[in-house]
Amino acid sequence: MTSYTLRNASPAKTKADAVVVGVLQGADGPELADGGDDVAKAYGRKLRPLLSTLGVTGKAGEVVKVPTADTVATPLLVLVGLGKEATPAGVRRAAGAAARAVTNAASVAVALPAGTPELVRAVVEGHRLGGYAFTAYKKDAKDARESAPADVVVLTPAARRKEATAALEEAQVVADAVAATRDWVNTPPGDLRPPAFADAVVAATKAATKGRGAPKIGVTVHDEAALAELGCGGLLGVGAGSDAPPRLVELTYAPRGAKHHLALVGKGITFDSGGLSIKPAQSMHEMKSDMAGAAAVVQATLAIAALGLPIKLSTFVPMAENMISGNATRPGDVLRIYGGTTVEILNTDAEGRLVLADAIVRATEQQPDTILDVATLTGHMVVALGDKVSGVMGSETVVQDVLDAAVTAGEEFWPMPIPEHMRERITSSKIADLAQHDWIRWGGGLYAAAFLREFTAGLPWAHLDIAGPAFASGGPSGHVTSGGTGVAVATLVDYARALVAKG
Repeated sequence: MTSYTLRNASPAKTKADAVVVGVLQGADGPELADGGDDVAKAYGRKLRPLLSTLGVTGKAGEVVKVPTADTVATPLLVLVGLGKEATPAGVRRAAGAAARAVTNAASVAVALPAGTPELVRAVVEGHRLGGYAFTAYKKDAKDARESAPADVVVLTPAARRKEATAALEEAQVVADAVAATRDWVNTPPGDLRPPAFADAVVAATKAATKGRGAPKIGVTVHDEAALAELGCGGLLGVGAGSDAPPRLVELTYAPRGAKHHLALVGKGITFDSGGLSIKPAQSMHEMKSDMAGAAAVVQATLAIAALGLPIKLSTFVPMAENMISGNATRPGDVLRIYGGTTVEILNTDAEGRLVLADAIVRATEQQPDTILDVATLTGHMVVALGDKVSGVMGSETVVQDVLDAAVTAGEEFWPMPIPEHMRERITSSKIADLAQHDWIRWGGGLYAAAFLREFTAGLPWAHLDIAGPAFASGGPSGHVTSGGTGVAVATLVDYARALVAKG
């Protein structure tokens, strides 16, 4: 396990196996960013020609490793690009890239811009997450763990300030929650079916509440018999085709002094074959990530509790496996959602909204101040925003607060509308209260959000569609590694922080 500490020291004199320094795209060429001043002095006039010879530009994402030949105390200098400005988001990405660039080093000194608590947080989160690796199924997993540095020292003039120390500790809590989310998303779907996923959530909750001073978090698991008694037709209908029955996990965190009540709902489709409206085979292996929203809300709940934020949480995690069998729900069937609303099924591959509907109605019964749901809901949102930007829609004020939290968290979200004419489409069924889908090619992501809004009882609400960024199919970028990304965890935590700050 890597240890992170803060130190107010010169990067040119600090003893470590490697030192990381940021590079900016200056008006007159690349220049070392704040934190690397002493390294620049150590190289003196040799620095600019050296950067030119190595082709260093300072472009975001750039990483160049330079043997120092005793010019500074460390044998290896790692130059990472920050772009034109050292923003927290840019520093977070650069720290992540640096973490992957330095392997088999026992100690690393990071001298990126870290003069404020926000920048300290960015460095720590970025470095921890950039070095993430999912090795549970690798026979050389031990070797991978041993290649991570034992000690990382963040060099900052703010090292002795309480705010910086708090930022370091809190960043590790959030990074651990994101990493745990990635672990769940990356787990093969046959090993994390609904009952196993529910067990994993219970185990994680017990671990988080163990020990003196640990937070108290309640956990309840509704099995298929309990779901039938409750009348959760969405979950039961989606899970009908699988021999691994659905689950609904509910978490509660109610600390003293809480002035706000936030409900979180996360889509937990542990594998999505599309059901009878079967998906193309080409990318079906990535459908293990269809539970990324569920993983995010659980880990955000545990992180918020670990941080001791005085905010009441009610978290609802509907879990099902969307499979094909003689018992599977058919297009044309009608399901009765928890609370009584009937829904005509027209596309069994639009299943996420059905399990979310059950859970959202359950959430409304707790009368929270706000509901946030997180889901890998629609391919339409990926078409609209690409694979690195999440969509957010719902109540105007809540949407803006989510966007503000995302900026602080270093995640990209974009507001999307729910046009009123969508209600005509979702109420177009001739035999049920709502139509789950209508096969019109345009605005499918907006349709899904309009459908979910029907179950919110008019409470302040926002829907976070993370279908694009939840799973990175290509190579790593910045602090985001391949596979499950853990997107939305940090945004949810920062949303809760902002609520607490409002008082």
